[in-house]
Amino acid sequence: MAAKTHLYKVEMTCEGCSGAVERVLNKLKGKGVEDINIDLKGQQVSVTATMDSEELLTIIKKTGKTTTYIGEKS
Repeated sequence: MAAKTHLYKVEMTCEGCSGAVERVLNKLKGKGVEDINIDLKGQQVSVTATMDSEELLTIIKKTGKTTTYIGEKS
């Protein structure tokens, strides 16, 4: 399965918030996640992965942040 870039809106108010999201996703590097890009100001997270968007959504939500799936980046 080819990697796709998924966009998520994540309520992050500080570096601690974005750090929490980054930590849970970094654990999956090499296990489906290839690249992570966090835009704290825009409150968006883009994840390039071979994993399913729902699976990634569940993982990001484990941080306790309100997260919604925006869609696939083309």
